[in-house]
Amino acid sequence: MYKPELLYSLKGYSLKKFSQDFIAGIIVGIVALPLSIAFAIASGCSPETGLYTAIIAGFCIAAFGGTKVQIGGPTGAFTVIIYAIVNNPQLGFSGLATATVLAGIILILLGAFKLGGLVKFIPYTIVVGFTAGIAVTIATGQIGDFLGLSPEFPMTVLGNEYTKMPGTFSGKILVYASSLSTINWYSFIMAAVSLATIFLWPKVTKKVPGSLIVIILATVIHIFLNKKFGLQTVLIGDRYKIPSGLPSPKLPALDLLTIKTVFPTAVSIAVLAAIESLLSAVVADGMIGSKHDSNNELIGQGIANIFSPLFGGLPATGAIARTATNINNGGRTPVAGMVHAVVLLLIMVCFGKYVEYIPMAALAAVLMQVAWNMAGIPAIRSLIKGQKSDITVLAVTFLLTVFVDLTYAIGVGLMFAAFFFIKKMIDLSEVQSGSRTVVVGIKGNGSEEHIELPKGVMVYEIDGPLFFGTVRKFEFAMERAGADVKAIIFRMRNTLYLDAGGIRALTQAKAACDRKGIQIILSGIHTQPYMLCEKTGMADKIGRENIFDNIEAALNRAKEVTEKK
Repeated sequence: MYKPELLYSLKGYSLKKFSQDFIAGIIVGIVALPLSIAFAIASGCSPETGLYTAIIAGFCIAAFGGTKVQIGGPTGAFTVIIYAIVNNPQLGFSGLATATVLAGIILILLGAFKLGGLVKFIPYTIVVGFTAGIAVTIATGQIGDFLGLSPEFPMTVLGNEYTKMPGTFSGKILVYASSLSTINWYSFIMAAVSLATIFLWPKVTKKVPGSLIVIILATVIHIFLNKKFGLQTVLIGDRYKIPSGLPSPKLPALDLLTIKTVFPTAVSIAVLAAIESLLSAVVADGMIGSKHDSNNELIGQGIANIFSPLFGGLPATGAIARTATNINNGGRTPVAGMVHAVVLLLIMVCFGKYVEYIPMAALAAVLMQVAWNMAGIPAIRSLIKGQKSDITVLAVTFLLTVFVDLTYAIGVGLMFAAFFFIKKMIDLSEVQSGSRTVVVGIKGNGSEEHIELPKGVMVYEIDGPLFFGTVRKFEFAMERAGADVKAIIFRMRNTLYLDAGGIRALTQAKAACDRKGIQIILSGIHTQPYMLCEKTGMADKIGRENIFDNIEAALNRAKEVTEKK
């Protein structure tokens, strides 16, 4: 039965909790201001659409979702999809609104039919691939403002005629290359200094984000330099006008032809919203030690994506960075997310006109830093050390996201992942067959063993391949570890195959055990899982002194660990 987290959190709610949520909400609201504007502009939309999204969707995600501390709003994940549809002359912003409402309905249906767990079946390589592709697309779209370029349209480049900035990666690069002579060195220096400041700011303090500091300083400094020396750069106000309130609600076009046209885009929006929001929820759970309801969270996301376009907003989802900021500043219930939305509304009403003075070069620097964080360089480095099949899926998804379309990238990536998985399972079945389950306890080949476990030691037997399809069962088993457990042995004698999703599951298990002071020990590991652990660095993280080829040696090691603790 659907019941939003807000109703649970309000039980026993106190003035102390409210004061913590209130302060966190104010801080997150201020942090969300430049990001909401930046993501809207990167999507080819006006700045206020980002603010509308953060206000309406941010409030709905907090009020109706299944997570205690989720902060929702526009994110970089949607920029590719939004840019493509709003620049389609047959669809435009009206088509985007229709697609977003349909995506909201899809999300509600996924949650209502308890299908939140299906999102976890999307392979990790695909998520990393399209996220990196989106990061490249965001960064590419900011090169013009970063360099202060002024391309003159219409223009013809290599036989291609452009009447406005193209939406494709190659088209943008060609336009930028042909416009290098128009570089504004003042804008470039401002953007470069802003970007350096953002990256260096955490060394000063992590409580106030560098993006907010850069936006304020760049705006103030430019006003001074413009009056003193007449230096010019493009401002938000030169392209857009910021309203001082929310627009009246307006229903999007819901005729059959429009729905049929935008339905594939709506599915992509729904999938992305589900992935981003549930990833953010998992991160939040780890930070505050809670447990979100994935189905209720999807319903909340669906409600947010239905209401956002009614007020001129964009697709929305949970934002990991803003959620982490909320947690780090004391937010512990959905009230903080609701306060953040109200704060943004007050800022827009009272100070919206000052947003027009923000230099586009500074916003470009903010988005460049967002793109760098999204790129997931450490994850990519880890994956390219692994199997060729994982590398292929990663590369195909990345390249299709950058050069073709995100919808195709996810679909083709899934087909490649399924193909490689089926092939691998067929290959392994010729050697040894096994069930695809995670077994808690000491079992194997249908017979039980009578082994006396040292106090404080648990044994999990992974019976079958640990791949993206069995990761969730592995996670459920991990959640059963009690407070008295000091060492966990993963018995892998029947685990012949491990993929990138399995490595990620082990990484998350290692992080969870580290937080609880539990030592992980591997027993009976086979060649393929061990070689992949070696390539990805997992063997070093666990410690080679904690990897054994038989259960007796693993139990002896576990006994040593428990005696020391």
